[in-house]
Amino acid sequence: MATLGELVSPRRLGRDFPWLMAASWSSNLGDGIALSAAPLLIASLTSSPVLVAAGAMMQFLPWLLFGLLAGSVADHQDRRRLVMIANGVRAVIVLGLVVFLVTGNATVWVVLATAFLYGTAEVFADSAGSTLLPMLVRPADLGIGNARLQAGYLVANQLLGPPLGAFLFAVGSFLPFLLQVLCVSLAIVLISRIARTPVPPRDAPPDGAKPHPIRDGLLWLRHNAPVRTLVLIILVFNITWAAPWGVLVLYATEHLGIGVVGYGALTTASALGGLIAVGCFGWLERHVSFATLMRVCLTLEVFMHLTFALTTSAVIAFVVMFVFGLYAFVWGTISTTVRQRLVPLELQGRIASVNMVGVFGGIVIGQLIGGLLAQTWGLTAPWWFAFAGSAITLLLVWRPISHIAAAPPVLGGEEAERLADEGEPGAGGMPLAD
Repeated sequence: MATLGELVSPRRLGRDFPWLMAASWSSNLGDGIALSAAPLLIASLTSSPVLVAAGAMMQFLPWLLFGLLAGSVADHQDRRRLVMIANGVRAVIVLGLVVFLVTGNATVWVVLATAFLYGTAEVFADSAGSTLLPMLVRPADLGIGNARLQAGYLVANQLLGPPLGAFLFAVGSFLPFLLQVLCVSLAIVLISRIARTPVPPRDAPPDGAKPHPIRDGLLWLRHNAPVRTLVLIILVFNITWAAPWGVLVLYATEHLGIGVVGYGALTTASALGGLIAVGCFGWLERHVSFATLMRVCLTLEVFMHLTFALTTSAVIAFVVMFVFGLYAFVWGTISTTVRQRLVPLELQGRIASVNMVGVFGGIVIGQLIGGLLAQTWGLTAPWWFAFAGSAITLLLVWRPISHIAAAPPVLGGEEAERLADEGEPGAGGMPLAD
């Protein structure tokens, strides 16, 4: 019988993976604490809806401004060291906020500035951090590796962090942020235990051409159909997802009539669904093709929007949110794994950053559309928009999904030689296509 340690971090993932996983979990706990504490702090300093909303906007604005730059930097520097530096900057920024709070000099503008600076450092930390797993494990093990990292996000960021942050804020406004500093600092120590990772080779432009890392990454994406299609799917589905999600609190309190506590319980239901998916992912990866799983996840997304557009039942809403957590975890793990397997190591940072810019850009566009629709035609209008948009998109990408999932992985030289010597397929036996 496998030990608990083997179940959490299988030995085949290597000696460095547990350090990466622990660092990710620690950082996610810190972010989860701030997820509830930061809005509470802003609300305690101002009653302006605009300023409260601005606090939420700081989560995605740095990605739109600096995402592509951060990806380029990650592809041309020591990624392990870059994660450590960016996390160090994050810790210093939050520590500065703690000083303002302890001395009683904090204002809403100080908090907003802190959120923006922290978010900017986080862009560089996440861009570089997303490239570490493909450098540490075999392509065949990316699925289980991503599942373990996603599990930490669900538990630490979504379940444990927010209630802990709210409780500590009630005790003392500076306490959740002090704990956040400790969590991020611990992540630095854990990342430092990873063996030094090689600096990715610099791009080799044609003779006489001037290198332009961001442009070169975008050109690679433009000419790689599977990855380009995957990024576009994520962009469009984030637009359709964000349209109703932006007004979910109003939908829950006014349309379903479940109140503020019920709204919080909806998000908890999705996190619980994700935890169930954590335990099932290994079995799914072994027995169901990635193409089939991707189609099932996107189909469930379509029906989720339709159900929310039609129902007025709180019970049905909770069931749907639970199922959402299940398939959202599976989709997130698979889409990340497929992208990482198809992108060369030297481009991992840039393509990941393009993907994240699409994610947050889609959220911005979707929330704007959803707000306008809800204001004009009512709280179910964004769900109907999401249903129609996601259904049309699914029909358009149904066949290309097979090509995305079946595309051969990009391997480093040593890995390719090893697999060739062993006579293994490039996918390491991972079921990626029907």
